[in-house]
Amino acid sequence: MISVLLATYNWPQALKLCLESLSTQADFHFEIIIADDGSTTDTKDLIEAIQKNFPVKITHLWQEDQGFRKTRILNQAIQAASGEYLVFLDGDCVVQPDFIAQHRALSQANHLVTGSRVLLNDQLSKQLLSWPHWDSKKFTDNLLSYRLSGGINKYWPLKVKLGNGAWRNYKKFVWRRIKGCNMACWKANALAIGGFDETMTGWGHEDADFVFRLQNRGLIRKSGSWATEVLHLYHRINDQSNAAENARRVREKILAKVK
Repeated sequence: MISVLLATYNWPQALKLCLESLSTQADFHFEIIIADDGSTTDTKDLIEAIQKNFPVKITHLWQEDQGFRKTRILNQAIQAASGEYLVFLDGDCVVQPDFIAQHRALSQANHLVTGSRVLLNDQLSKQLLSWPHWDSKKFTDNLLSYRLSGGINKYWPLKVKLGNGAWRNYKKFVWRRIKGCNMACWKANALAIGGFDETMTGWGHEDADFVFRLQNRGLIRKSGSWATEVLHLYHRINDQSNAAENARRVREKILAKVK
């Protein structure tokens, strides 16, 4: 089974869209574990309301808001996961109906997958958030106009899906295209490296550190582009005051490996 580890913080309107998109999957052999980094009761109330009629199990993990501690709550979610395969997703992302099926198709022993995202602008994001419910067909029917108006920054990866193959494999570690909002690995491998580095607090590069340590253990990183794209809702940039320090620490680990 697949466990979707869904990170969220104080944006229930976006989380609602995300969960609704997960409720329309072609493949329902998965569970959802919401890794909540200290949201208010608005998020809890939303989850409880959605849980009642949701097609798969939803577990809500919450920790007190003491600043950005995504690594800590994600590690709790990894431990709680019933599935042997983990798909990481953020609550400000909306998925396509084949999201789970595509991740399942790309899953492979001794591999991890880093997917990609399609960025939505502020205007289109507000439009989608105003919909009473997520409607994948309505969105797809207007895809070309969204692209022409600048609402989305990519078109073809949402229309054309490419299959599996060795061409997806990265030969070495690269920073490019590591998105914590869309990646996957086996639970056993995540546990073997001790999960995310909880000493990395504040926004930035905790996902790159996680991927580097998996690759450093011998896993092969596979691209999930042209298969697993998520729609990333626009929001203001997070506080990046810790990003430079987090990046420095990842670079130190990479240099130590090279030596």
